[in-house]
Amino acid sequence: MKYTVSVGPHAVEVEIGQHWVKLDGQEVPARLETVGVGPLRYLTMEGSTTPMVVEQGGEHEGWTVQVAGRAWPVEVLDERAMQLREMARRSDGAPGGGGLVKAPMPGLVLRWEVEEGQSVGRGTGLVVLEAMKMENEIRAVGVGVVRRILVAAGTAVEKGTPLVEIGPSS
Repeated sequence: MKYTVSVGPHAVEVEIGQHWVKLDGQEVPARLETVGVGPLRYLTMEGSTTPMVVEQGGEHEGWTVQVAGRAWPVEVLDERAMQLREMARRSDGAPGGGGLVKAPMPGLVLRWEVEEGQSVGRGTGLVVLEAMKMENEIRAVGVGVVRRILVAAGTAVEKGTPLVEIGPSS
């Protein structure tokens, strides 16, 4: 599986195999070993082993990785999460979050969480789309008003299908 791993402003595409890892497409021999049930890990890459502490959560969402007494917040997104984030970025609309919200992947519209005429804020759940037997909540990327719901619940949609039109708040 592929992941996008971000440490601060730096993002790397990572693909993990049994005895290798690809970093931005370049394959490197690597192995990550868990020690007991705690957060201690040993990362072996190109013959060098580094102990590290890997913990989820903490002061931020995501992960914290500690190496040699220094800690870094790390965000790890799988392919599905990246598709949802990309969909939010590509929403055809005004900076306020208006425009068309499109399906980030093929799936089934399970239910609407908003109604036409309803005001929405950034992060408001709009619709739940089932894809690959997982429920994915599509959220508003800004402030606006639901102008038109374009697809009924129970409808199968393709990637890129317009789902809802969000207009500017009056």
